[in-house]
Amino acid sequence: MPHSKFILNLLLFGLLTFLSPLCAQTSDGSWLRNLRLNDGMIEVPATVDSVMLDGSMMTISTTDGRRALALSPGLHLLKEGGNSELYHVADSAGNSPGKLRRIPLWLSILPPLIAIGLALIFKEVLVSLFAGIWVGAFIAGGLRFEGFLGVIKALMETIENYVINALNDGGHLSIIVFSLLVGGMVAIISRNGGMAGVVERMTKYAKTPKSAQFITWLLGVGIFFDDYANTLIVGNTMRSVTDKFKISREKLAYIVDSTAAPVASIAFITTWIGAELGYIGDGIEGVAGLEDLSAYSIFLESLKYSFYPVLTLGFILFIISTKRDFGAMLKAEQRARTTGLLKDKGPEGQHHEDTEDLSPVAGAPLRARNAIIPVVTVIVMTIIGLIDTGLGSLFSGLENPPATDGWGATWSAIEGDFFFKLGEVVGAADSYVALLWASISGVVAAIIMTVGQRIMTIGQTMGSLTSGFKAMFSAIMILTLAWALALTTEDLHTATFLVDLLGNSLNPYFIPPIIFVLSALVSFSTGSSWSTMAIIYPIAIPLTWAVATGAGWEYAEAHSLLYNVISIVLAASVLGDHCSPISDTTILSSLASDCNHIDHVRTQLPYALTVGVTALVLGTLATVLGGGWILCLLLMLAGLGFLYFIVRWRGTVVDA
Repeated sequence: MPHSKFILNLLLFGLLTFLSPLCAQTSDGSWLRNLRLNDGMIEVPATVDSVMLDGSMMTISTTDGRRALALSPGLHLLKEGGNSELYHVADSAGNSPGKLRRIPLWLSILPPLIAIGLALIFKEVLVSLFAGIWVGAFIAGGLRFEGFLGVIKALMETIENYVINALNDGGHLSIIVFSLLVGGMVAIISRNGGMAGVVERMTKYAKTPKSAQFITWLLGVGIFFDDYANTLIVGNTMRSVTDKFKISREKLAYIVDSTAAPVASIAFITTWIGAELGYIGDGIEGVAGLEDLSAYSIFLESLKYSFYPVLTLGFILFIISTKRDFGAMLKAEQRARTTGLLKDKGPEGQHHEDTEDLSPVAGAPLRARNAIIPVVTVIVMTIIGLIDTGLGSLFSGLENPPATDGWGATWSAIEGDFFFKLGEVVGAADSYVALLWASISGVVAAIIMTVGQRIMTIGQTMGSLTSGFKAMFSAIMILTLAWALALTTEDLHTATFLVDLLGNSLNPYFIPPIIFVLSALVSFSTGSSWSTMAIIYPIAIPLTWAVATGAGWEYAEAHSLLYNVISIVLAASVLGDHCSPISDTTILSSLASDCNHIDHVRTQLPYALTVGVTALVLGTLATVLGGGWILCLLLMLAGLGFLYFIVRWRGTVVDA
């Protein structure tokens, strides 16, 4: 791999070139870049009355004749006006007691870039992610260049602070348990012959590679309520079907990944809606002129600008219907059809087969219902869990609660029409609890059906369950490291750096493309569309409104721009998530499809960027032309037509 070594050497040379002068404090720029620590306090100029410290506005007070601000040991982000600076205060027990060191904010982008770059070069995710976390821990520890012990200390903190804290999160643990249980359920229904029965049933409808891919797309759109459930169910269910028609695992992973988040992000009733409404609500809170708008009404109005999710779903259909592919996906499909090799052998020619035998046991009846019933149980129990937890949460917050907390009484006490009530219920639901209820119910259903029909003994069934757990372990490790890397970007304020870098345009017409690029970069760097929305919405919404009204726009025009920006943040977050090797949904899609993770990212990237650029142009045009449902519909149709042309022009037919 001479080209890989050259890229790596170039990367390391650039890294060392940039890092070498960072130990010294600079003296240029604002007063924030020239702080000095004295008895745990920093001196503040007389012209400064307040400063933002770690997200909270601090008023400067005079103590003993000193205008100063106290800084505790650790990392601190200070912001005054448009300037942001990151400082590390060494602990008294550290290598340099009481020492203050400025951490250039651009260094915050290094951990995700290193992790992503190494993963793409070497096609090995675990070591790449760990290297990114290690670099992040080193930077967050104050860039201790004084000795080799600083690097060792950063290694210890990689595990102690980041990996452990990534696991010490209720939502993360819920995803891990949900993934393990779904993997165990899939192993049981594979061993009891249920999945083989599904393949037999599907074969009646999936008679060609084209129809097999279309059914996969249809299932991806149909399971719209949650992206995690979508990827795991569709990927595991359709893998045997697509294998039969020599469809590459990369193609399966792409269809699974690119139908999950896009449909979950724009459907009215999904596990996303609660988070989206919360983020939008945080953004409009306290903004003059937006007090009378509800987060749900804003979300509904923004849907007309949802170019990327809709165009992605249409683009997949064009790829399927024309039987054309291009770029890395074309090579993957040609390899699978001509050689029967569904996964790439890798750079050294090795081919890793599944370590767990999930073929039906001897004498197992191939009954599709043995797989369908557990899967449907997961879907139904997810919906029941969302309704139950949502109604329970709303009941406790009602001003005039009914006498009973039953579903019917609570539903009647909620004001609004049917769809508004449904949106409120799902928005208030605990999606993690619902997914846990669903996964354990699916496992119980699979065990009962398997043991009840005497297909396997209880011991064999539990052995299959643990085999499913083992098959998920690699993905769980990747997920954990991806979450740990996200913690480093949070500590180092990567999003703040990107926002400061790209978010300062004052022309209203430039706001949508800038917000699009900014949201995509944050999502790509952090690997999380939800985190991106949480970061960008509270910034983008008041900024958009202030710039539009300050430029003299009428309220109707300003509202149109606001709806466009809200949709753009959501769409670009999904785009960055699709392109990022450290995204949890991208990792789960690779897992469910049994596809090499980096191969999935590499083949999906050209498709996602093609749709993303198209969506960016259409979103900008929608702002310039004034927005509106009819205009956005026409632009959507024009975008679909353009993407169809791209597929026909760039794509090459892959024979069956």
